[in-house]
Amino acid sequence: MDSAFIDLLRRQLRVETTTEITADTSLRDLGMDSMRSIELLFGVEEAYDITLPDSDLNETTFATPGNLWRAVTAQLPQGSVAP
Repeated sequence: MDSAFIDLLRRQLRVETTTEITADTSLRDLGMDSMRSIELLFGVEEAYDITLPDSDLNETTFATPGNLWRAVTAQLPQGSVAP
């Protein structure tokens, strides 16, 4: 995960900068609900200029930052670096 992704999570979920976010942090514990998951989806797709496939739009993908990051990076062009 890169710092821009963590910053995006903080903004979308309205998480304090003092709260540690790791790959295994529960997004629900950070305030994720159904409306915020949709906002986060749109934010991620816009920030990384990708579209997550329907198969990734599930509770597992949105359970932790690490899971979501893997879904994001899987959609980036080969060899590209996340912004």
